[in-house]
Amino acid sequence: MERIQTELVVVGAGPGGYTAAFYAADRGKQVMLVERERRLGGVCLNCGCIPSKALLHAAHTISLTRESAHRGMTFAPPQLDLGKLRAWKESILQRLGNGVSQLAQKRGVRVLEGRGYFEDSNTLRVETEKGQQFVQFQNAIVATGSQPAMPKVFDLGNPRIMTSTDALEVEEVPARLLVIGGGYIGMELGTVYAALGSEVIVVEALDAILTGADPDLARPVAARARHNFKEIRVKAKVSSMATKGAQIKVAIEYQGQQLEELYDRVLVAVGRVPNGDDLGLENTKATCDEKGFIVVDENQKTEDSAIYAIGDIAGGVLLAHKASREARIAVQAILGESETMPEFVIPAVVFTDPELAWCGLTEAEAQQKGIPVEVAKFPWAASGRALTFDRPDGMTKLIIDPETERVLGVGIVGHGAGELIAEGVLAIEMGATARDLALAVHPHPTLSETMMECAEVFYGHATHTLARKPRS
Repeated sequence: MERIQTELVVVGAGPGGYTAAFYAADRGKQVMLVERERRLGGVCLNCGCIPSKALLHAAHTISLTRESAHRGMTFAPPQLDLGKLRAWKESILQRLGNGVSQLAQKRGVRVLEGRGYFEDSNTLRVETEKGQQFVQFQNAIVATGSQPAMPKVFDLGNPRIMTSTDALEVEEVPARLLVIGGGYIGMELGTVYAALGSEVIVVEALDAILTGADPDLARPVAARARHNFKEIRVKAKVSSMATKGAQIKVAIEYQGQQLEELYDRVLVAVGRVPNGDDLGLENTKATCDEKGFIVVDENQKTEDSAIYAIGDIAGGVLLAHKASREARIAVQAILGESETMPEFVIPAVVFTDPELAWCGLTEAEAQQKGIPVEVAKFPWAASGRALTFDRPDGMTKLIIDPETERVLGVGIVGHGAGELIAEGVLAIEMGATARDLALAVHPHPTLSETMMECAEVFYGHATHTLARKPRS
């Protein structure tokens, strides 16, 4: 039994965990990184952000070939080799995972493979293949992430009922796929399988899909999804599922009817739950809320002064870039460099087709909170670059304070929206005004111009679209 002394132990090697470990090491801390999986990178790298985007790229390639006939280019129907597709995806994950491992080694971060369990506020027991090891630490950062939720009513032990992790393996292309949940995970993976050839039906219990975004931004996504999917059903509820031969029999309440339908596979995408079980937190002063998320303060510190928590396990929006930002906040607090951290802007991106991205205040939030705002919109039908992509279905939207003219929120829907939203984040963080955006010269022809022209709409003099009368 080995006892190891370290200044900081980080439990979980996802984007939050390895960012915290690397940043602390860069700042001179002695760091140990504990990860139960063989490959570093956490959910994002191994079974989330990265593999899903790889598959979405493959899906986009297929869609491009199918939609090019009117451009004078006709392609034969794609021949799928799922083995090669999986191997290509795996090669990306392996390369990135190796990169994280090499960076840890070069920074002097010791990596311990195993499951961590808190014995007390300064001791972590790690179950490894070689037996138990005990890590004595001054501070700990918990970054164990989350996992797909699987309600008991759906958990039949049948591999044809998939979580997002299972769906990313693309074991087959089912003829009929039911997606339960119209959030970003369900819509992204539905996009992948629809492009690969599945007949996709989405069932969402709420009034609309992608409810976190403003309805006008989600509308083009829904419109294209209805074209590519078999059906999208909102205000619908799956009441039960059962195995029937090689298929899944699903009972769905929809439009006042009780439907019974057969599907080859079902994807359950109804959210995620924190990986907080069996961590030994009850042996410390750290506490969890009723949903299992660790309770933290503005510096990511738990109720135990030695322990911090970041990323999905600490609740809030479950996004990798939020975890990375919180990693630096926690490390700075451990270094004694910050007592109160200001709020920071967290962009959200849905990698559907078209993509959907937003940051800061949404129009819906402004209405709910009674915050007076003015809204400017620039349609991509007026963008030369969008037309060269053959995708005029996008829109750029600014939420603006009418008195100060500061940009409070940005929303974008359209091809590559995720690559454009960072300008909106920077504008909000820097306190930029609409005039700042309007006066910043953007290259032509690019989609980034839509941000500038949207700001010009606010002042009534956008070049490529008719705007309202100029402001006094």
